[in-house]
Amino acid sequence: MKPQVTYLVDTLGLPSWMRKWEEWLAVDFVSILLWIVGAMLLVRCIRWAADKYSQRTVTRFENSDDIVQSEDMKHRRALVDVVAWTLIAIVVVVVGLRLLSSWVTTSSLVGLSAVLGAALGFGAQRIVQDVLAGFFIIAEHQYGYGDVVKLSVSGSDAEGTVEDVTLRATRLRSSDGELITVPNGQMIKSTNLSKDWARAVVDVPVPADADINVVNETLREVGRRFYADPKWHRLLLDEPTPLGVINLELDSLTVRIVARTLPGQQFGVGRALRSEIVFGLWQHGVDATSAEATASDDLAEGSAE
Repeated sequence: MKPQVTYLVDTLGLPSWMRKWEEWLAVDFVSILLWIVGAMLLVRCIRWAADKYSQRTVTRFENSDDIVQSEDMKHRRALVDVVAWTLIAIVVVVVGLRLLSSWVTTSSLVGLSAVLGAALGFGAQRIVQDVLAGFFIIAEHQYGYGDVVKLSVSGSDAEGTVEDVTLRATRLRSSDGELITVPNGQMIKSTNLSKDWARAVVDVPVPADADINVVNETLREVGRRFYADPKWHRLLLDEPTPLGVINLELDSLTVRIVARTLPGQQFGVGRALRSEIVFGLWQHGVDATSAEATASDDLAEGSAE
């Protein structure tokens, strides 16, 4: 025998047509509310786990004796963030389909999915391109958190420190403090200036009548003294090496010296090395400031094994 159902609207003396609303609130609405609340809690848990891992990684690095983060550590941070956002997207899609099924039949969702697929194929090609490019950036370890990179985008370059890497875009912090967002699918070329090791390149302009043997010997002496300095020794992988004359002009010539450094440390090392070189040349009677300056503080090269 079917049990007698008692409606609250009958008890309150409300119209009988409100029974359907009471049934919907008592059954479907509660189910929808539980799905939404569950999804929000799951998303919060995923983000909490990802943020907790990032904080633990940063704390472990700050408490260690390492000067720069390892390539494996930077890659893992980027990978964890990508996985977290992927899981969040899956949760949103699953919950969205479940809520749609409350108003639309399952067979109707097949047609809706076909329409959405066509819309993604024709109207969201750029998004799909960005996501695929972001996947290969993460999979190929092109760069990660903390890397200094130069990204070529449609004829212009964006250079800075990587603050965030997702499947859709890369965010850089420039030396001026600007936050640059670059869609992954629009990159033509990416140059990692802090992959495994970096090279500080210093071009020294000297007068054309200067004794080149004295200049080269001074550069070697400065390189040995600079490498022996405890402040800079920990940032250098080997002793700065002069490469000789790289450019000749009527009234000046340019001598180059290079130094391999830890990732991302080439800029500070290059600035300090320039000061030591100017002082060393002055002690030997060579005035490097009398020639036209050709060195640039942004000149640096990176290399990966």
